[in-house]
Amino acid sequence: MATKITDECINCGACEPECPNTAIYEGGVEWELDGVKYPPLSNDYYYIVPEKCTECVGFYDEEQCAAVCPVDCCIPDPDRPETEEVLIERAKRLHPDIEFGDNFPSRFRK
Repeated sequence: MATKITDECINCGACEPECPNTAIYEGGVEWELDGVKYPPLSNDYYYIVPEKCTECVGFYDEEQCAAVCPVDCCIPDPDRPETEEVLIERAKRLHPDIEFGDNFPSRFRK
């Protein structure tokens, strides 16, 4: 599942710098992918772009946004179930310069 930020977000910004995919944006800020800009997914609080979220698969064994969130509002999005395979392929697409190998970090491997 992609991770999402609920409306309980207090806009502290702790999550944004932790994301290895730059998938987290402040409310009201446009997001970008492959050189194309898109309108904000939220105007009121931080949000995660599902097309850029890998749940930190390939980088960490837990979602870093959830690990640092002081109000626990970074949660799995039940509307977007995704497998480890889908998430690591997304990570490879977003980071073509990184070799992930077979033993990449993943919450699926805990």
